[in-house]
Amino acid sequence: MKTKFNFFKQPFNCIVIFFMPLVAQSQWTSLFDGENLSGWEVKNGNAKYHIENGAIVGTSETGTPNTFLCTQKMYSDFILELEVMVSPGLNSGIQFRSNSMEEYQNGRVHGYQSELDTSNRKWSAGIYDEGRRGWLYPLTINTQGGDAFRNGDWNKVRIEAIGNTIKTFMNGVQCANLVDDMTSEGFIALQVHSIRDKSQEGKTIQWKNIKILTENLEQYQTKNQPNARQISYLTNRLTPEEKRKGWRLLWDGKTSKGWKGAQSAEFPKHGIEIVDGALHFLKHESTKDSKKSGDIVTEEKFDNFELEVDFMFQKGSNSGIKYFVDALEEGDGRNIGLEYQILDKAHPDHSKGMDGNRTIGSLYDLITAENLSEKNGGSIRANGAEKWNRARIVVNGGKVQHWINNIKVVEYDRFSQSMKNLIKKSKYSKHKGFGMGSSGRILLQDHSPGDVYFKNIKIREF
Repeated sequence: MKTKFNFFKQPFNCIVIFFMPLVAQSQWTSLFDGENLSGWEVKNGNAKYHIENGAIVGTSETGTPNTFLCTQKMYSDFILELEVMVSPGLNSGIQFRSNSMEEYQNGRVHGYQSELDTSNRKWSAGIYDEGRRGWLYPLTINTQGGDAFRNGDWNKVRIEAIGNTIKTFMNGVQCANLVDDMTSEGFIALQVHSIRDKSQEGKTIQWKNIKILTENLEQYQTKNQPNARQISYLTNRLTPEEKRKGWRLLWDGKTSKGWKGAQSAEFPKHGIEIVDGALHFLKHESTKDSKKSGDIVTEEKFDNFELEVDFMFQKGSNSGIKYFVDALEEGDGRNIGLEYQILDKAHPDHSKGMDGNRTIGSLYDLITAENLSEKNGGSIRANGAEKWNRARIVVNGGKVQHWINNIKVVEYDRFSQSMKNLIKKSKYSKHKGFGMGSSGRILLQDHSPGDVYFKNIKIREF
């Protein structure tokens, strides 16, 4: 959501400037002297780098994978500043805390990347995990940060990586506010992205005034700006900021506290295990399999809330996250609720329903998940089998949103006439009052064939 600044009651035109902490010039270390590439080495691809007018120039080339000009030195905690200009139409990035190891995909460069994006998507300085998890911090949640990039001109980038906190800035505007502890050290690299379109060949990315600070970092760390929402990937832990904003863990990552069987007063004794900080619904052959644990629900009920859940499924798996469960309180309605669908493409149910309304992220059997966040649309950016995804469900009165990996994919009003019409045409038509309850439990579904994992289950109520 775009943040609006209204400092005075009377309207007027103004320029808002965010000041960075001043650092004595002598404390910075230059990574490039403007004359040679000493201390740098090329990895993976064959794109060429040369020096021109005191800048490193990378030139796009067809027929080569991503190419990286990498520092030979490794860095852990740092503040990095540099200027960059990208030819319109190209995509690039600045790698940091990145690595290249023979045992990992034959030396593929992997790690955090501050994106450089010239498309109308406007994700520059968002954070991408190159060669691993994909997008960690897309700017769908920070459009003000996305607007800071000047296409075809010089831009100043600042990256602060201190402990498990990573912040990026574009021309003084904060773009990302990430908490992640996967990698604590690596090299810095300048990317020339692979291209397929011959018309993009020969276009350039330029970098200059590259400098780094590695001491007394807390003293020079930039204060968070309100437009940059914090995103955390810590496992079953809350950050101080999350606690301050009212988040709490809905599952502690260790015990069954707060959860029970959907049709039982107790937590299932078989068919489910807690392993490596995740709830694992074990694989089973059918809904009648004795090894099946059955669905589990929260002991509490919720009305207005924001819920986040990380999930991973194996090939062919089917599951879901239901909310407003128990709103009907009778018969087979006890396990019925609005459902955030979790489904692998290999499962037979994927092609059923209507217009894809049983696909991952969809409001099951009612509304098809679509990419509602990016201006150029496209896929919903869901990760496939054996990879973690993040579900986010926001309920505020009748207004409901589904997000997957920080991309909004469903938005509806559960009290609207159009919603009532959808329900009449669905499998839920026989359940009087479906989706209309004032509160209900949250349910994790154990559907055949199982083999689904959940972790990082957290909630804040409005």
